Amino acid sequence: MTPQFTKLVQLLIAGITVFAAFSTPVVAQPLVLVVSVAASVNDALEEIAGLYRAKTGVTVALNTGGSNTLARQIVEGAKAGLFLSADEAQMDVVEKAGRIVAGTRLRLLTNELVVIAPLPRADLTVDQLLLGKNTRIAMGDPAAVPAGVYARLWLIKQGQWKQVEPKVVPFPTVRAALAAVESERVDGGVVYRTDANPARVRVIATVSRKQHPYLDIAYPVAVIKGPAEVEAKRFLEFLRGPAARAVFDKRGFGAP
Repeated sequence: MTPQFTKLVQLLIAGITVFAAFSTPVVAQPLVLVVSVAASVNDALEEIAGLYRAKTGVTVALNTGGSNTLARQIVEGAKAGLFLSADEAQMDVVEKAGRIVAGTRLRLLTNELVVIAPLPRADLTVDQLLLGKNTRIAMGDPAAVPAGVYARLWLIKQGQWKQVEPKVVPFPTVRAALAAVESERVDGGVVYRTDANPARVRVIATVSRKQHPYLDIAYPVAVIKGPAEVEAKRFLEFLRGPAARAVFDKRGFGAP
């Protein structure tokens, strides 16, 4: 074998290697859509995300927290394709910052408040919890977390906030307040009706929207500006569809 032939073979092998490297198909990474969601809707969204992935192959990653925290994150540029808030005020914050895709904001769900107590406290009444001398009452931070803001508004309208305020133990999310009641770290709390699993806490009163029409507890949703807008719009349509609605109904959320 001559040196010239050997060199020719080496060049052919190198060329084939380069061609193979450029012709090998690149495996597409699975699409992940980040959704910032209020803590009270987390369980429902987890179930719906599973249905969506089974249908489309798209993974929905949930960034769960208090709506006020999520709104601040989005305003500061956090990655999110969709925002599902527990009140209109936090969605207003995001919209005023110019982060919402025009025409995508809508009301998706409704809810109600309930007053709860630990299961062992079978004798506790609403008046004993709210007006008792030494009771401790869990709720979302009444200055920021939507469930706590709603609870404060209700108690102001009832003329009881000044008496209740010193007893309030604020939490960063309504789910954290619920956990405090379940574990008997407090005497009771105010949470959403959809959070109050009767197997884990006792509902001692329902703050009905019919009796308290000023408590317009609605969950707005909107697509956030960014590279995920197209997929976020698709997921939003899925949230409005029958499969998602069945999950929301099962978990006690109302329709607007």
